[in-house]
Amino acid sequence: MPLHTVWFLLIAVLFTGYFVLEGFDFGVGMLLPVLGRDDRERRVVINTIGPVWDGNEVWILTAGGAMFAAFPEWYATLFSGFYLPLLLILLALILRGVAFEYRGKRDDAVWKRRFDWCIVFGSVVPAFLWGVAFANIVRGVPLDADHQYTGNLFTLLNPYALLGGLTTLLLFLTHGAIFIALKTVGDIRQRANTLASRVGVAAALVAVVFLVWTVARHSTPLSVTFAVLAALCLVGGLIANRMPSRTDPQGRREGWAFTGTAAAIAFAVAALFATLYPDVLPSTVDPATNSLTVANASSTPYTLKIMTWVALVFTPIVLLYQGWTYWVFRKRIGTHHIPEPAPAPAHTEA
Repeated sequence: MPLHTVWFLLIAVLFTGYFVLEGFDFGVGMLLPVLGRDDRERRVVINTIGPVWDGNEVWILTAGGAMFAAFPEWYATLFSGFYLPLLLILLALILRGVAFEYRGKRDDAVWKRRFDWCIVFGSVVPAFLWGVAFANIVRGVPLDADHQYTGNLFTLLNPYALLGGLTTLLLFLTHGAIFIALKTVGDIRQRANTLASRVGVAAALVAVVFLVWTVARHSTPLSVTFAVLAALCLVGGLIANRMPSRTDPQGRREGWAFTGTAAAIAFAVAALFATLYPDVLPSTVDPATNSLTVANASSTPYTLKIMTWVALVFTPIVLLYQGWTYWVFRKRIGTHHIPEPAPAPAHTEA
């Protein structure tokens, strides 16, 4: 197998890992004011992703770095043509990270509420715009003979791309709600279960329409297979979320439900990349000559060879470390883990 094809697959794996892991991060952030009815419950919701959210973002940094090194022309065209949406994603992620770090710096309700909404905004924007961006990558954009993007912002806001954004938004909401149910106990867990079932129905309907539209435009046997598997896994996850747990009469089978939504997202991303290959960014102007492919957008074979050896050494280390982190913080949490707020000091007259 040519090395440029190997690196196309590796980048697909990196984006799949990012959407699966950061997907429930975004879902948790969007649901913060919905499932957290007071400050202690909101702290529980945040703490479900507290140890892992910043590690999950490493996947997109690695994917971007791999794209830059393995397919520099793809990276240059994509980041110049999609500059504004990607900048909005970056600013939202920065705002979200700052909000996580600074929310607890002051014991003030207004202060915390403002940062809560920063977390919501920093989760909604990337969840929607990543879907818009990837839908446009699969659909194709206007590229000239020099592989330069010739459209504008409104070119990217086409019906297919907006449907892609809505799909990722609803999938991440469902994924996040199930993760909260998996990581919490008590009322928060029950509310998350109920919400996941309701949002999941909408997510399933929208996702099916988007995947059918995708394979109808340019389908391969592999992309159709991945799309069908994605739909089956999502339905299976939603069914598991409604089934009573064998070990806990008050709960549902959140573990299987989370596995289902994670697999659904993974297969959906795989379907998009399978539809895309061998292109990395199709041109809608002259697809035969202006499109970027794994062959004409890749680095030299020597560069790809060095990158492959580096990836073989460091990738297992990163995966083992992140897996260890999830294992250490695997237990459920609840409001009983959050200390009561300290009483205000009594004021005495002089």
